[in-house]
Amino acid sequence: MTDRTTATTSSNAPWTKADHRKARKAAIAGGVGTLIEYYDFSLYGYLAVVVAPLFFPSSDPTTSLLASLAVFATAYLMRPLGGVVFGHVGDRFGRKTALLATLICMGFASMAMGLLPTHGQVGIWASVLLLLVRLMQGFSAGGEVGGSATFISESAPAHLKATYGAFTPLGSTGGFALAAGIAGLTSALTTDEQLQSWGWRIPFLLALPLTLFCLWARTRVEETHVAHGPGVKEDHAPIVKLFRRQPLALLQATGISAACNGTAYIGLTYMSIHLTTQLGYSRTTAYWTAFGVIALVALAMPIGGRIADRIGRMRFMAWSLVGFLALTLPAMSVMHHGIFIAAVAYLLVMVNTVGTQVGAYTLLPLLFERDLRFTGVAMGWNLGVVIAGGTAPLAAVWLIDRTGLVLSPAFFVMVCALVGLAALMGVRRRSRVADQRTW
Repeated sequence: MTDRTTATTSSNAPWTKADHRKARKAAIAGGVGTLIEYYDFSLYGYLAVVVAPLFFPSSDPTTSLLASLAVFATAYLMRPLGGVVFGHVGDRFGRKTALLATLICMGFASMAMGLLPTHGQVGIWASVLLLLVRLMQGFSAGGEVGGSATFISESAPAHLKATYGAFTPLGSTGGFALAAGIAGLTSALTTDEQLQSWGWRIPFLLALPLTLFCLWARTRVEETHVAHGPGVKEDHAPIVKLFRRQPLALLQATGISAACNGTAYIGLTYMSIHLTTQLGYSRTTAYWTAFGVIALVALAMPIGGRIADRIGRMRFMAWSLVGFLALTLPAMSVMHHGIFIAAVAYLLVMVNTVGTQVGAYTLLPLLFERDLRFTGVAMGWNLGVVIAGGTAPLAAVWLIDRTGLVLSPAFFVMVCALVGLAALMGVRRRSRVADQRTW
C-alpha cells in the first residue's frame, strides 16, 4: 500500500466532540439510507413465491419460481454499471450528491414495482416491465453500499472505523429484516386470494414515505470529499484510473465481497423460500422466522463493530468465515425438526454474517486511494455481489433441482467462505506496510 493511501485512512490529529458528532450523523444517515434502499431492493426476493405465477405463469411451480429468481439475479448485473456511474459522481462531485441520487432512483423504481400490471392483464409485457424495473433497482443499489461505506469511513476516526462502519451493514441487513417483516405482516393480514390480487403491491408502495424520510436525513450531513466543479478537467475517469492504479485492490475487494454476499444471501433471500418450498412450513411462518433472525443479526452489527475495533477487523472477519464453513451444513440438516429448531439453526448460521459484513464494509474503503475510493468500493462490492450474491437464491434452487439434495445450498456457502479466506490472506500481507490501527 502506498504512503498516499495510508495518509488518507489515518490521522494523528485529535478528534473533537464536533468531529465525533459529525461521524455519528454520517453513520446514522448512511445506515438509514442503506436500510431504505435494501428494503426496496430485497422485498422482491421475499415476495418471489407470490410474484412468480403473476408474472411468469406455468404449470410447473418450480419453473415459475426459477424465472422469478432469474429476474432477481439479473438486477444484480446492473449493479457494476451503477457503481461506475454513481462512483464517478461521488469521486468527482462529492459523496453526498451521489448518495442522494441513488436514493431517489431506488424510490422511484420501487413505487413503479407496486404499480406494475400482471401477466393476466398485459401478457408478456408484464414480464418485460418487471425486468426493466428490477434493472433500475439494481442500477441504483450499485451506488448505495459503496457510497455509504465510503462516506462513513471518511467521517470516522481510525480507531473507531468498524464501530461507525457497522451502521452500513446494520442498515443493509435491517432492510432485509424490514422487508421480511412487512411481507410477513401483509401475508398475515390478507387471504391467499387477496395477497395474489393486490396485497403484494402494498409493501412496494411503502417506498414513497420511507424514501422521503431518508432524503431528509441525508440532506443534513456534511460532505466528506472535496467536490470538483463542472469546469475542472481530469485526464481519465475514476473507473479508468482504478484499473490502472489499483487493480490488485479491486481484485481483493471483489473476493471479499463475493464471500460476504455469497454466505449472507443464502440466509437473507433464500432461506424463507427453503423453509416454504423444501421443508413445508407456511409462508407466513417462514416470513416471520426470517424477520426475527435477520433483525437479531442486524441489531448485533454495532456490537460486532466494537468487537472488530478491539480484536482486529480482519481477524473478526476470518473467524466468521470459519464459522460459516463449520456450521452451515449441520445447521441446515436439522431444520426439518420443527420451526423452533429451524429458527435456532438459521440464527446460528446467520450470526456469522455480523463479522463478515462489519469486516467487509470497514476494510474495503481502506483498500483505495481517496480520489478513487467511491468507485473502487462500489465496483469491488458489486462485482462480488454479481458473482455470488444475487445469484445465491437462484443457485440454491437450481442445485436442489439438479442434485435432489436439500442440503446442497450449504456447499455453495462453504465455497464462498473459502474464497473470502483466500482474499483476506492477500489483504493481510498488504496491511503489514500500512498503519495497523486502520486494519
